[in-house]
Amino acid sequence: MAAHRIRSRLRGERGSLARALCAGGVAAALAACGPPDAPGLEAAFSAGAPAAPGPATRPDGRPLAQWAGWGAADDGEWTMQARDYASTRYSGLDEITAANAATLEMAWSFSDGTDYGHEGAPLVAGSTMYVVTPYPNVAYALDLTKPGAPIKWKFEPNPAPMAVGKACCDAVNRGWHLADGKLIYNLLDAHTVAVDTATGREVWRTKMASVEDGVTMTMAPLVVRDRVLVGNSGGEMGAHGWLAALDVKTGRELWRAHSTGPDSVVRIGADFRPFYAWMRGRDLGATTWPGDAWRHGGGAVWGWLSYDPELDLVYHGTSNPGPWNNEQRAGANLWTNAVFARDPDTGMAKWAFVFTPHDEWDYDGVNENLLADLRIGGRLRRTLVQFNRNGFAYTIDRATGEVLVAKPYVHVNWATGLDPRTMQPRVVDAKRTAAGRWVRDICPAQVGGKDQQPAAFSPRTGLFYVPAQNVCMDYITREVSYIAGTPYWGADVRDRAGPGGNWGEFIAWDAATGTKLWGIKEKFLVYSGVLVTGGDVAFYGTVDGWFRAVDARSGRVLWSRKLGSGIIGAPMTYRGPDGHQYVAVYSGVGGGGLLMDGVEGSTARGNTLYVFALRGTTPAVPEAPMAPAAAGRAR
Repeated sequence: MAAHRIRSRLRGERGSLARALCAGGVAAALAACGPPDAPGLEAAFSAGAPAAPGPATRPDGRPLAQWAGWGAADDGEWTMQARDYASTRYSGLDEITAANAATLEMAWSFSDGTDYGHEGAPLVAGSTMYVVTPYPNVAYALDLTKPGAPIKWKFEPNPAPMAVGKACCDAVNRGWHLADGKLIYNLLDAHTVAVDTATGREVWRTKMASVEDGVTMTMAPLVVRDRVLVGNSGGEMGAHGWLAALDVKTGRELWRAHSTGPDSVVRIGADFRPFYAWMRGRDLGATTWPGDAWRHGGGAVWGWLSYDPELDLVYHGTSNPGPWNNEQRAGANLWTNAVFARDPDTGMAKWAFVFTPHDEWDYDGVNENLLADLRIGGRLRRTLVQFNRNGFAYTIDRATGEVLVAKPYVHVNWATGLDPRTMQPRVVDAKRTAAGRWVRDICPAQVGGKDQQPAAFSPRTGLFYVPAQNVCMDYITREVSYIAGTPYWGADVRDRAGPGGNWGEFIAWDAATGTKLWGIKEKFLVYSGVLVTGGDVAFYGTVDGWFRAVDARSGRVLWSRKLGSGIIGAPMTYRGPDGHQYVAVYSGVGGGGLLMDGVEGSTARGNTLYVFALRGTTPAVPEAPMAPAAAGRAR
C-alpha cells in the first residue's frame, strides 16, 4: 500500500453480461460553459479543446440507458463497488439531470460513529442498503422502505486492535461486495469475512495473513463466478504482495499469486505473453531484484479489480516496491508498479505491463482499470484505461497489453514522456532520488496525479471523469533495515500544491486521444471517487467537504453542498422503493486526504453517510409516534 507521509506517520453478478462498452465518432462541440456557481471554484476549460466523443452505441441497437456494463443490470441497484465489472461507476438512472440537479436536497443521513477514513461506497440490493465502517469494520443493513432508513441488523467482526498500528495510511476500508446472498469484505487484520445478508450472521471467515507481520487488508473484494478475489496491503511494512481467490461458498483459499518472485510464485506459465520484449524472460520477478529482496519488496494489491467476461480476464494493479529507497534494490523490481491480466479460475497471468520500473517516487500501479471499447486510429479497440500515479494516463489493449495512448493528464516533470518502442518512462536525471540529498520539486508527488480514488466512464459521452491531484514534492531517501512488522519506508517527503496553487482538479478526459476536455480546479484535493449517470450528471467531492454535481458534457457546476467532513468516499446512486433516484456518499476524511490536515479550511474527522434526492421526491418526515404526556399528571 502506498504511504502518504501525512504530517505524522500518515503524512510520512448481478444481471446478464453485456457486450463491451463502445465509444466512437465525434459529437458536436461542447455547450458553452457559464461561470461556476459554487464558492472556491475556478472552471478551467481548455482553450481550443476538441469536442467530446459521441455517445456509445450498442451493437444490438437497444437504448443505452438500459445498459450499465458487465455484471450489472441497470435496475437501480448497486451491488459491487464500481457497479459493474468494467469499473465504470456509471448508472443509467436519469431522473436527476443537468436541468434539475440544482434542486437536490438531503433525504436522510446515517452516522456510524467511526472516525477513520471512509473510502467505500454503500451498496443497494432490493430495498436494503449495506455499509461497512473503517476499523473496526462494523457492517450495517439499512431498511430503505422506512423513513430515515433504520438499521435492520448490525454485524461486529471484532478484528484485532493491533491492525490499526500496522496500517500505514489510516485504518480505512475501500469497499464490500454482494454475491451469493452474502456481504463479503476484508477486515483490517488480514481476514476476509462473509455475512448472511438476510440475518447479519457470519457465514465464514478466512485468515489471509498474519497482521503481526505488517500485513493488513483494505481493498474491496471482487466476486467472479464462485471466486472471491482479494489482495493485501502492507508494502510500507515490507509485505510480499499477492492476489488470492477464495471459494464464495466456504471461504477456502483456491489460489494465490504473488507480485514478485520466481514465475512459480507469481503464477506465470508458458502462456504468459507480455507485449513488450523487456518484460519477457524467465523468473524476472526475482532476477530484477538484488538477492532475495523480492521477498519483502512490496507489490501489494491494495487497489481495485476489474473483469472482462468475454476475454475471461481479471485485471489488477500492484503497488510500489519496498523500500522507497531505490538504492537498496538495484534492478527493474518486477512486477511492482504493474497491471496484470489473470485467469480468475487459476490465477495464471496472461500478460502484464509495468508502468514505472525501478520506481523511485512511490508511483503505485494499483489505481482502477476502466474497461471500454474505444475507436482509436479508425479501429474499435478493447481497451483498459488507467490514470496512473506517475501522472500518465494509459490506454492499453486489454487483450494484449499493448499501450495505445499514453499522455500526461496532470503536470509531470519527472519524465519527458515514454519511449514509443518500450513504453518505459524517459526519466529526467535531476528528478532521480538519492540518499542524503533532497531532490526538489518532483511532480507529481507520491500521492500521484491521482491516487486510489476511482474515476468513472460514461458510455453516453465517451469521456472519463477523473479526480486529479496537483501536488509536487521534495524527496530524500535514507537507509532502512527490514524487520517484520515494522515500517520499511526509507524516505521522507514534503508535499505542496503544484503550479497554480490549487491542490485538486476534476477533469474530463478523452482516452482515445489522450486529451483533456475540461477541468474544474479546486483549492483542496479532489480525493473522492466519481459517479456518472444516464442523466449526464457527474458527482465528486473534495477534502474540504464540498459535494458537487456537474454537467458531464460541459463541466458546468450544477449544485454544491458542504458536508460535515472531507469527502474521500465514492458516491453511488440507486432507485429507492418509492421509484425515485437517490445519490449517496460518505463524508469522513482520512487516508490520503490527511495530506492537507492543518491547512486552513481543512475539516475534522467524520462518519456520516448523506443521501440526496430531488426536491419534491424526498420522503415526508413522519409525525411523532405519540404526543407527550401532560406535565404533572399521573397515569
